[in-house]
Amino acid sequence: MKEAAPQPPSRRRFLTYLIAAPTLTLATTAPHPQQAAVADIVDLGDILNLVGTPTAHMLVLTVGEDGTATFRLPREEVGQGLTTAVAMLVAEELDMPLGQVRVELEDARPELMFSQFTGSSNSIRSLYDPVRHTAAAARARLVKAAAQRWGLAAGALATRDGAVHAPDGRSASYATLAAAAAARDLGALTAAPKPESAHTLVGTPASRIDARAMVTGRQRYTLDLDIPGAKPCMVRRPPTVGGTVRAVRNEAAVRAMPGVLGTVVIPTGVAVVAETFGQALNAKNALDVTWGPGTVDGLSDDDVRARLRDAAAPLVELPPLTEHLDAEFDFAFVSHAPMETNSAVADVRPDRATVWSGLKAPIVAQQTIAKELGLPVDKVTVHVVQAGGSFGRRLFFDAALEAAQVSKAAGRPVRLMWSRVDDMRHGRMRPATHHRLRATYALGKVLTFEHRVAAVETDFRHGLGEALTAAAAKLPGSIGNETFAQTLFHTTVKSPYRFGLTTQHLTEVPLRMPTASWRSVYSANTRGAEEIVVDELAARLGRDPVAFRRAFLKSAAQRAVLDKAASEGDWGRPIPAGHAQGIGFHEEYKSRTACLVEIDATDPRHPRVVKAVIVADVGRAVNPRGLEAQLLGGLTDAISTTLRAGLHLDKGLPLEGSYSQFHYARQRDVPPDVRVFVMPPTGEPGGAGELGVPAAVGAIANAYARATGTRPRRFPVNFDVDFTPFPR
Repeated sequence: MKEAAPQPPSRRRFLTYLIAAPTLTLATTAPHPQQAAVADIVDLGDILNLVGTPTAHMLVLTVGEDGTATFRLPREEVGQGLTTAVAMLVAEELDMPLGQVRVELEDARPELMFSQFTGSSNSIRSLYDPVRHTAAAARARLVKAAAQRWGLAAGALATRDGAVHAPDGRSASYATLAAAAAARDLGALTAAPKPESAHTLVGTPASRIDARAMVTGRQRYTLDLDIPGAKPCMVRRPPTVGGTVRAVRNEAAVRAMPGVLGTVVIPTGVAVVAETFGQALNAKNALDVTWGPGTVDGLSDDDVRARLRDAAAPLVELPPLTEHLDAEFDFAFVSHAPMETNSAVADVRPDRATVWSGLKAPIVAQQTIAKELGLPVDKVTVHVVQAGGSFGRRLFFDAALEAAQVSKAAGRPVRLMWSRVDDMRHGRMRPATHHRLRATYALGKVLTFEHRVAAVETDFRHGLGEALTAAAAKLPGSIGNETFAQTLFHTTVKSPYRFGLTTQHLTEVPLRMPTASWRSVYSANTRGAEEIVVDELAARLGRDPVAFRRAFLKSAAQRAVLDKAASEGDWGRPIPAGHAQGIGFHEEYKSRTACLVEIDATDPRHPRVVKAVIVADVGRAVNPRGLEAQLLGGLTDAISTTLRAGLHLDKGLPLEGSYSQFHYARQRDVPPDVRVFVMPPTGEPGGAGELGVPAAVGAIANAYARATGTRPRRFPVNFDVDFTPFPR
């Protein structure tokens, strides 16, 4: 009797395995040639949605007597346009103008558990249904209030333009119905979100609701808040990452400087509180501190690269005469470099505390700060403030914790700000990685595809945004941070190609460095490297890179995205010498994208991407204009980190300390011709925030290789120390 072929585990069965342990232990078997990748069955967004289900609908929406709707958003807005997309969902369900919807960021609410965590391209995926149901329930209450007022059946009424309308022409604005709609007993209510086919706002391009405030300077960030008595504060930090304070030799002299109100030793350095930030800056620079050793003293880039290469898992030994292609890649450390540096305001009293900061994990911030201060959690109020960029940085709450420590010790409210130098040198960074890949092939087919990744450990001690999983991530050995790393790697990284037996393996090297998830986390480097190898495989097999990808992609939806990019980008057109096209493809979080770029590398030391076409299929785009901005941002990140931007680790400290040294793309580096195409909606929204980087990394590297005849193996490709570092 013929044995049945092994079947991949069902999504339900896999989720059972995955959530069986509180530390998110990943239970799966070794890959089988016919098995799907873990992320094909269940991705990280699925897991976050599942664990957040019990609290996902604990949302607050208020319709006021002024006719406006105010939604309390339990996520952070860091520039990704989330408040606009959520406002569109509310306005759509309430049938009211977008301008009448207000979105406020929710304070830390521990009862929300896993539903107040901003990350993993999951905000719209997790909020899409709950927000629509909440707004639909509010609409049902308004309609029922009007029905009772007029003595009509609710089913006979309609809503539009912020009002309820009766068949006989009568209407009542939401403002006039708000009080009655808030009554406890309205009788039976029927509340269901609109079908997507009835949407008139969602799915259409909309400008950001906070755009005017940002461009006019009216948007209030953390340090713009007027907190009575809060004095400026800055911290003198050690000359190597992770260093500690042994002694302050001139404390009295510094305290006597103009405007200085006090100095405080905290675990991360010496804080100075002053009347102005200028005085705080001068005083902290004047401090004479004896420092204890850091956590990676003596380590520099070459040392880290050597450790990563030694740690990378070996490739499978091949039989003699096996046709194969091998490649190895190194990616540098990278700063998150948000425009707004780390900042927080704290007012700590003996019996309570209040903190304001840009936070993507406010619950664990509140819980950690409460423990540090020795206060009950309900005596610590954490206000989430819109932040000026994150890219993963604000998953951690370093500034908020420091501000609370200083405020308690100083006995006064403080406004703590990290300098730009400190933000780049001591802030969190994308870990350096080493990649070892091998593909075997025969008769035009790819038989195996191996990818061994070695990475400096990414810090996941924020957990899933609350104390339980954060504590689990801090457990020693393989049951702690490593479990989170492996879970995230295997539920995000996958190959979109049918390349026979495909294996992707992660080894993390536990160097004690201030790391954090950086946009696309593992995928930017891992999938970027794979897209480079795909081009080289195509060349080895004598195939066109687009035709080769098309032949091996797994689905019609993937091929449609690739075809659109190739068509709109006029793939294969004649290009001058020193110029070239490159293409990359990526799929993640139920979304897929292709990026086609043209590069001018006539001067290989100063290449420039001059054209780009980006095509994305995200299932359903709530705000296509916001999606375009996300994809443009992903392209810019890829241009930066592929060509010039990175951090040089030198004897335990990054050398870069400003935008003049960390060579993120400037206006002149951004292509003047960029076109973004969003595919027609096909289902529920997928993730988009991290989608745009990996395909663009591959496309840019492939274009550079074709233009110069040099296949890059170390990124960024031009990475000189062409500046004088700031003093330590």
